[in-house]
Amino acid sequence: MAGIYIHIPFCRQACHYCNFHFTTSLRYKNELFTSLLKEIGLQKDYLQPEPVETIYFGGGTPSLGTIDEIHSIILKIQSCFTVSQNAEITLEANPDDITEDKLAGWKEAGINRLSIGIQSFFEEDLLWMNRAHNAKQAIDNLELAKKYFDNITIDLIYGTPALTNEKWKKNIETAISLNIPHLSCYALTVEPKTPLDKLIKHQKSAGVNPDKQSEQFLLLMQWLEEAGYEHYEISNFAKPGWRSRHNSSYWSGKKYLGIGPSAHSFNKTTRQWNIANNNIYIESINKGEIPFEKEVLTREQQLNEYIMIALRTSEGIDLGSLTNDEVANILKKSKRYIDTLLLKQGNNHLVLTREGKLLADGIAADLFC
Repeated sequence: MAGIYIHIPFCRQACHYCNFHFTTSLRYKNELFTSLLKEIGLQKDYLQPEPVETIYFGGGTPSLGTIDEIHSIILKIQSCFTVSQNAEITLEANPDDITEDKLAGWKEAGINRLSIGIQSFFEEDLLWMNRAHNAKQAIDNLELAKKYFDNITIDLIYGTPALTNEKWKKNIETAISLNIPHLSCYALTVEPKTPLDKLIKHQKSAGVNPDKQSEQFLLLMQWLEEAGYEHYEISNFAKPGWRSRHNSSYWSGKKYLGIGPSAHSFNKTTRQWNIANNNIYIESINKGEIPFEKEVLTREQQLNEYIMIALRTSEGIDLGSLTNDEVANILKKSKRYIDTLLLKQGNNHLVLTREGKLLADGIAADLFC
């Protein structure tokens, strides 16, 4: 089974922290959507012979696309690939784009899961992030979305300079009270060359406090465990039965195809990524060429990637899937983390403890071959 990711590189306005590929100009929106349809056709053999079990519209802000544009992409995928009857089809949406007509249209087009970029339920936080929606829209349009979709996930950000533990708890309590079955919660990261990076460098905004972020992450794990959510990946929490099938396919090493500028693809032995330039992408696709770079993954790269991804999940590293030499090497390197209760070994798996999750990336890097 495999997944398809569609990158829609348009946003209403630029969030201060974002470093994804996007533009706030809709000038070439029609041409871009036409190119996406053409690329799907050009890539029709990439995932063969595996059926597609998930489709994910990301960005950018896919909810800026019209219902017809979204529907045409789904139909094109269905015509070029074998799509499972119960495929999970996710659309990322911002609260300010959600209307009753759009919700009904998305559902009729085949969308069965919404990923809504809330980030915070506090007005001052949304203004600081330069989000396009306000706190009232966040609540009102989540309630509206629930009338049409059961499968909803929201994004929340913690560790921002003005976010107290009390406000963070209120954000989580609000999500729980709204009965949202899936939460993706991310620590604020200051990415180079973003507006936030420049604001901090010019002392127009406070920086990130790592200790505060760690404290809020520990509180997050405690609150959501008490509320019955599974912490199945470092940043993702779901009520039983509501895990993201698309993102889970990434973490389990399944094949996926990325369509659109900057989108990545993976077929287990190679990785490729499209150029992050809308105009060059459109021009190339019009010539029948896909503008991408590619790398062939060595066994060492494949193993390191597996360690990095698997360790982020609740299942952890499956030692039974590795060679004897690889297991011996990983266990040797992991001993100090097991001794300090940051890793635990059991059932032939290595899993991060709650405290270990605070250091996930560093521990994974230390286990690399």
